[in-house]
Amino acid sequence: MNGFLAIVRRDLRLAFRQGLDSLMVVAFFVIAVVLFPFGVGPQPNTLARIAPGVIWVAALLASMLSLERLFQTDYEDGSLELLALQPVALEITVMAKVTVHWLTTGLPLIVAAPLLGVLMNLPEDGYMPLMIALTLGTPTLSLIGAIGAALILGSRRGGILLSLLVLPLYIPVLIFGVSAVDVVIGGFSAKPQLLILSGLLVGALPLCPWAGAAAVRQGLE
Repeated sequence: MNGFLAIVRRDLRLAFRQGLDSLMVVAFFVIAVVLFPFGVGPQPNTLARIAPGVIWVAALLASMLSLERLFQTDYEDGSLELLALQPVALEITVMAKVTVHWLTTGLPLIVAAPLLGVLMNLPEDGYMPLMIALTLGTPTLSLIGAIGAALILGSRRGGILLSLLVLPLYIPVLIFGVSAVDVVIGGFSAKPQLLILSGLLVGALPLCPWAGAAAVRQGLE
């Protein structure tokens, strides 16, 4: 636990020094959602119908913006090799980096989502399931993305390859995240969708750090 917290503190300090990266993620999220009313028109009913899907897709794409740098910066300056050699298990190191990625990317997206819901005329009943679904879904996106970020270590044009690797795995989170909001707006309970999102998160917590650590070891060899 001490090693985990030490890596989290280190990466948070680095992230705050490069605060522009987190601002760019939120800016992309906001701009991507704002463009839709210009594209589909300002009709309130149309915006309300597509609001959950638009917000979720924009959040998904925004979370991918900083995935490539999850391990790449430490890989290029040699820090990743030192982290792999320390007494702390590499799986703990991967989990610490995923935690920092969510704190600097996923959490700001969750905070910004209600404001964009107002812009998209999201019905009042949809705000609570949207926030809960994002809270359950964005950590899963970071965990899955860590595997892709580890697999592209040292590769050229890693951003394109990363997108091809992780986007298919993001689809279940996207489907159930959007469905959780839609069913509540339609007058039904979102409990099944939220339970599935919880199950995806519980399954990703042990599997993704293990797979990410294995990919990091492969990349360092």
